[in-house]
Order: sequence, then C-alpha cells, then structure tokens
Amino acid sequence: MLSSISQVILKKSANEKHESLIKEYLNVRVITAYAMFFASTIITVFAYKYVPLSLGPVLESCGYVFVAVLSYIFLKERLKRKQVIGLVLITVGVLIVSFGGKI
Repeated sequence: MLSSISQVILKKSANEKHESLIKEYLNVRVITAYAMFFASTIITVFAYKYVPLSLGPVLESCGYVFVAVLSYIFLKERLKRKQVIGLVLITVGVLIVSFGGKI
C-alpha cells in the first residue's frame, strides 16, 4: 500500500508544471514519494522473515489494485471495463491463494 501511495504522489508531481528541471525532481512530493518507496522496500525485506516467499508475489500483486483505486480517487483517472475485470481477477486470485484454495 505504501508503494502504491508513493506512485500516486509521483504522478501528481509529474502532472504539475515546474520552473526548472531541478525543481521538477527535487521537490517535496518527489522526495517524499521516493522516501516512501525506500521505506516500503525495507518493510518488505523485514516482512519476508515472517511471510513465506511464495506469498510475496501474490501480496505484491495487490499493489496493482491499490494503484488503480487510488488513481481513480485522487487523480480522477477513469477505469476501463477490461481494467476493472483484470482488477477483479487479481483480487479473486489473491483471495484464493490467501485462503489456501479453501474458497
């Protein structure tokens, strides 16, 4: 989720006009977003102590859903029918794996 939020912050920053190339890449939003990416990576490394490696990619795929939902809410981006179907399939797949196929 943290990584998804940082991606939305980066997109918000990219949509703005900046006075110079330096201000485009060295502003509060960009620095905050990359700090969040770094924190997300560190948290993931520690999480792998307790989560089986086989579940890692499954949980990471939730990021696609988070980014789409956050983009819809904060960036007012529209989701196409195929995208919604894909997000539903990802969510169903994550649920099936997380419940060990007991659904």
